[in-house]
Amino acid sequence: MKSYSLPELVRASALPVDTIRYYQSLGLLDGPRRRGRAAVYNDSHLKRLRLIRSMSARGLPLKVVKTLISSPKKDVVDRALVAAVKEKAGEARYTSTQFADRLGIPKGLLDLVDSSELREAVAGETGNNLYSDVDLEAARGVMRLLEHGLPITRLLEVAIKHHRATGQTVDEAIDLFNAYVRGRRGDGDDDEAVADAFREMLPIVVSLVAQHFHRLLVGRALARIKDSGDKKAFRVAQRTAGEVRLRLAQR
Repeated sequence: MKSYSLPELVRASALPVDTIRYYQSLGLLDGPRRRGRAAVYNDSHLKRLRLIRSMSARGLPLKVVKTLISSPKKDVVDRALVAAVKEKAGEARYTSTQFADRLGIPKGLLDLVDSSELREAVAGETGNNLYSDVDLEAARGVMRLLEHGLPITRLLEVAIKHHRATGQTVDEAIDLFNAYVRGRRGDGDDDEAVADAFREMLPIVVSLVAQHFHRLLVGRALARIKDSGDKKAFRVAQRTAGEVRLRLAQR
């Protein structure tokens, strides 16, 4: 098995030192062996880096990459599941500069979001963040919220709180899928069944979460308006909430 120094691994993988060390800190890449004071890598490190780069280029967040490559299941199952996740994640194609240009915003504003914990980064071959059309659609939605007068700093604060509160739930949902769907498959003809299960389950879960958030938000908003004693505002809010529910149901 061929050995590599860190500079040699950088050249062979076409990834910068900081990216390689970042992958090690996330548990995506094993640390090197030590030969005296020297760090020594081998072909398995290079193969893993190329796999991470390939999966990241498909638009997969590093958390998803880690989940897939750390499983002992057969590669064929992972390839099928990666393809399914890719379909839902969208292909990462835009650099931060291109993304900001398409949104029509200063790049510094995008950097503000990227520097927060909201961004589940999709790293390109150089370690820079990449964005997909799905990201673009979501960002345009945020821009519409800002047009209604919401201050971006307060919106970010609320978004970060939501991110922290839901992060553990998301991880538990992934664990549930791995244990009871993915964990029972992986032999013979069952490889595509895992991907099919993901394709079917993801929109159901997203719909359930969206409906729950919608009902909670509307219910509490109506309760606050009612408690304020403004009967006219309450009637208008009730009618508007009903119209929004109708539009959601028709999608």
